[in-house]
Amino acid sequence: MRYTIIVQQKSALQQYTMRCNTKRVPLSRGEPLSKQRNLMPDRLYKPRRPALFVAIPIGIAGLLGLGVYSSLVAQTTEPPPTIPSLKTVPVPGPSETELAAFVRDKKAAIQLGKALFWDVKVGSDNRTACASCHFQAGADNRITNQLSPGLLAGDRTFQLGSPNHTLKVTDFPLTKHSAVDNRATRMSDVNDIVSSQGVLRSDLVGLGTIGATDLCSALSDAVGNSGFGFHRDALNTRRVEPRNAPTVINAVFNFRNFWDGRGNNVFNGVDPFGMRNVNALIWQEQNGLLRQVPVALPSSSLASQASGPPSSAIEMSCNGRPFSALAKKLLPLKPLSTQQIDQRDSVLSGLSDNTARGQTTYQSLIKAAFRPEFWQATTPVTLSPESQQSPGNMDLVRQPKRNYESMQVTQMEANFSLFFSLALQMYQATLVSDNAPYDQFAEGLNNALTMQQKSGLAIFRGQGKCINCHTGAETTNASFQSVVAKRLERMMMSDAGKAIYDTGFYNIGVRPTAEDLGVGGVDPFGFPLSETRMSQLGKTNLLGNGFNPALYPAVQPNERLAVDGAFKTPTLRNVELTGPYMHNGGKSTLMQVVDFYNRGGDFALENKVNVPPDIAPLGLTQSQKDDLVAFMLALTDDRVRFKKAPFDHPALCVPVGHKQDAAGKLVAEVGNALQAADASYQCLPAVGATGSATSLKPFMQLNPASR
Repeated sequence: MRYTIIVQQKSALQQYTMRCNTKRVPLSRGEPLSKQRNLMPDRLYKPRRPALFVAIPIGIAGLLGLGVYSSLVAQTTEPPPTIPSLKTVPVPGPSETELAAFVRDKKAAIQLGKALFWDVKVGSDNRTACASCHFQAGADNRITNQLSPGLLAGDRTFQLGSPNHTLKVTDFPLTKHSAVDNRATRMSDVNDIVSSQGVLRSDLVGLGTIGATDLCSALSDAVGNSGFGFHRDALNTRRVEPRNAPTVINAVFNFRNFWDGRGNNVFNGVDPFGMRNVNALIWQEQNGLLRQVPVALPSSSLASQASGPPSSAIEMSCNGRPFSALAKKLLPLKPLSTQQIDQRDSVLSGLSDNTARGQTTYQSLIKAAFRPEFWQATTPVTLSPESQQSPGNMDLVRQPKRNYESMQVTQMEANFSLFFSLALQMYQATLVSDNAPYDQFAEGLNNALTMQQKSGLAIFRGQGKCINCHTGAETTNASFQSVVAKRLERMMMSDAGKAIYDTGFYNIGVRPTAEDLGVGGVDPFGFPLSETRMSQLGKTNLLGNGFNPALYPAVQPNERLAVDGAFKTPTLRNVELTGPYMHNGGKSTLMQVVDFYNRGGDFALENKVNVPPDIAPLGLTQSQKDDLVAFMLALTDDRVRFKKAPFDHPALCVPVGHKQDAAGKLVAEVGNALQAADASYQCLPAVGATGSATSLKPFMQLNPASR
């Protein structure tokens, strides 16, 4: 006899499913995966036993209170709900009518978005692109100068290493246990974050000549000079973000973006914060007159997210650079002017010829992509000091405000945040990986999964409880279709009390809650990032996308909430290639992640007032863990693995830390006024639509089943 979980979404019973993208891995008979420490994924072994469905006892099923699930347990001989192919899920986004209010040519907008995403000149230093943190399966696998102190916990000291530290296999996991399945055996821990290096600390002074780096003044990043601590041997090193960079592939399916959801589901044309910023306005020509108008484009969290990093003093910019200044620098330039484009590029092939590219500028691409009433006016726009100093700064560690003088710009320059962000959203909406072996299996190709992967799938849906948070074909409860069904939910907590939470955001005990509040934090306007907390304050009018309080649990003034320390559930698609894992980058392999869940989290007991009941010891055997890891490998799309269209890209050189002399001392960059250590670079060649012969590898080229 078996049990299946029938789930209730809205008021209709549905069998809700999940999907994962994993690569097809040829497996042969031999030892369990956990014994093969030195083998890459294409050499993993096949298990000795057949697949099975794991029965879910009523006692366990009664705990399933996460995500879109309210558990109705029925005795049945049917297998658990199937998980569909991602091909069955519509790609979210604004309607054609809503988008047409701004975009005149979608193909041109996608081309503009891809060029901007990969162009290093978006960075103040002309060396930092959006793709600099998202070049490896949409994520970042660099290992030198990728360490950040616990900035959000108020810590400016490096515990694991120092600035420019090169990560080692033995550094992971960042929280270590003497017995991996027993959370009471924690023996060491650091609060450092493994993330992505950005730019050097500096303040914007002005713009250089066309195409030149921004004019910026150096500021010591030493702690004693109010810096973050990215300073060694009297030299600044590149700053590193306080959270790990998630993949942009399939990010279009997220209802909100960033780990804490501050990439709002409604795009306001200016910054990540949607309708929370009541002063966010763009310029539109109406009957020959320029007027400032609000924007509230729904289902556009990717545009909200894209509007943040170009002005971030950690990620891409000298502190205080407004979008209009970036526009003055970029608009006259030819796209990707210093980077090679493959002539077979799936989107940019028309720009691969230098002659053709030389006749194209970002200004001309905007004219082709967007409606003229947003760029054609000849009347200049005067930006006040207040309008340049947007309160919507996206940096998690707030930067000092700048003093500005009034600046005169064109309408196109004034609206550049709108063009940049919408173009990036439209490009990233094409980055959908829906042809993993699991998708093929869900479409009827039974042998697309090995017997071990089928066993792992049963564990994923059963004893492992993975599907409770990683639901649906998108493999996340934070997906658009999951969240719009139920924005807020009430669930039983690990201490048997009830609390309301934001669908798709959970505190799973990765770090102590007080170190990083996640969605429990506040935006620059003082509003809670949590929709649950906004509802409790009566601010539902600022939530957008048809938020109707009548559809969700009524949040009482003193009701218990489970939002502090909660983070967006990431997709598991291509997870084989997107390490390190968790919002702190603290796990280097999938087996370390499985160990984490099997022992019931690292800090779940300390965080228990915010932790859901499924974060508890699971009792998986090593063989079951091997099977679960094998299943997750079936979530990798080979187009991602080999950079085939739409995952092809222009050439890109990314910094991989700083040069050191024979004694290990940092070497200063010659001719650089920013008191900076000289950087080393890793250059990725341009790849066309047919992809690369060289496959992407897991983080540090580790066997996913190793620990």
